Amino acid sequence: MKKRREKITYNYECSLTGEQFVTSVKAPNPKDLISVKAYYELHPEMDDRPAIIKKKLGVGAAAAPAEEKK
Repeated sequence: MKKRREKITYNYECSLTGEQFVTSVKAPNPKDLISVKAYYELHPEMDDRPAIIKKKLGVGAAAAPAEEKK
């Protein structure tokens, strides 16, 4: 018979937005974790998500007019 392994979960919180996350892997630096949303707010130039996703999240609407004026 095989032994059943308990699933271990870890609860973390985004340091900027306060969002709660549950993962199955222990983070080496839990104080440094941030959400994807927070990362893209800090680094908008790195935002390479498709326009459909940005529109769905409401991100593209604020950024598009600023880029058109340049």
